Amino acid sequence: MTLSAGALRKRITLQQQSPSVDSYGQQSLTWTDVATVWASIEPSVGRELMAAQAVSLEQPTTITIRWQPLFASPKAVAAMRVVYNGRIFNLHSVENEAERNVLLTLVASEAG
Repeated sequence: MTLSAGALRKRITLQQQSPSVDSYGQQSLTWTDVATVWASIEPSVGRELMAAQAVSLEQPTTITIRWQPLFASPKAVAAMRVVYNGRIFNLHSVENEAERNVLLTLVASEAG
């Protein structure tokens, strides 16, 4: 996949869950920043779901970022989330385009 100049023009932050201890000494999970990178964010084809007589619209989003060694493990990246302009995207899959270590394509959905 090739990118045109300026295609990665949105600044996103990838976060991962980390264990922490609150002021009462209780263990909890918090989201910590891993990296802030330039990305392309494009809506994919949506689909309508029927569950328990309620209709919901699922709008997947494709996020493209440049590969870097920090993202070498697709499993680790898939466990992360993306934050963009106060919006949170949960990652569902990660693809290293043609295994060339140039671009990563993240399929995500916006958190409710």
